[in-house]
Amino acid sequence: MGVIKIGYFADGPWSHEAFKLLNGDGSVDISFVCVRYDTTDDTLAKMAEKNGIPCLKHKDINSPEFMAMVREFLCDLFVSMSFNQIFKTEIINLPKYKAINCHAGKLPFYRGRNVLNWLLINDEVELGITVHYIDEGIDTGDIIIQRTYPVTDSDTYKTLLELAYVACADILYDAIKMIQGGKVKAIKQGDIHPEGMYCTQRKQGDEMIDWNQSSREVFNFVRALCYPGPKASTSLAGSPVLINRAEIVVDAPGYKGINGAVIGVDGEKYIVKTGDTFIKISELDFDGKIRVGARFG
Repeated sequence: MGVIKIGYFADGPWSHEAFKLLNGDGSVDISFVCVRYDTTDDTLAKMAEKNGIPCLKHKDINSPEFMAMVREFLCDLFVSMSFNQIFKTEIINLPKYKAINCHAGKLPFYRGRNVLNWLLINDEVELGITVHYIDEGIDTGDIIIQRTYPVTDSDTYKTLLELAYVACADILYDAIKMIQGGKVKAIKQGDIHPEGMYCTQRKQGDEMIDWNQSSREVFNFVRALCYPGPKASTSLAGSPVLINRAEIVVDAPGYKGINGAVIGVDGEKYIVKTGDTFIKISELDFDGKIRVGARFG
């Protein structure tokens, strides 16, 4: 098993641990790093510079100019980790072993963007991480390796991020070693499900709480958007309220009422009516006083 030469298209915290694993393996040669064109994180670039690895950046990786540049590196494989440009057929076919991507979703489900947020909103009980070959679709290429990790009620967007940063690095490294050793038995996503599922990108305004939802749905929504996300939002008397943590009230009775109303105060926690029962808001940002009878909306 000889040295495998890779071009590493990556950015942000997702890319750092994987770089360390790959760079620490003498049989893996990171020929170049290509960061996002609009990157706000210079950590990966500094890691590359420290190790004498060229760091590239280009607004269009599919342009003839860029492809002529990377062709000179004679890479065996292109690797994508949290990169934000679509690879087209010509650049995919440049290396001997084509191109692969690591995706924090259980493909063919949870393709697309903001997967960790969506899986919590959807009350999933596991997180899937997949390494797949890149084709011209969005997260649709054949699967090389996939692993799953349990998700419990104690998990939040923050805990899943921390898990994914490490787990993605491990599985990406293992996939590259499988390719290097000729041990890949790829699985077509259509053999798992003919359609799969696609997650749309979450945008400003999507963080607003719908108090007509059930307590379980509100709980999931809050933990899906908690810090370092934008935090779930509501308003009180025209002023914004950011909610970072909510708690399910066990055996809370169901009844009709004013959804979003504050129906009790427990120390610094607020009990709020939802579409079915009520929920306890245990961490929020608000400058004013919140009294029983106040209405979030």
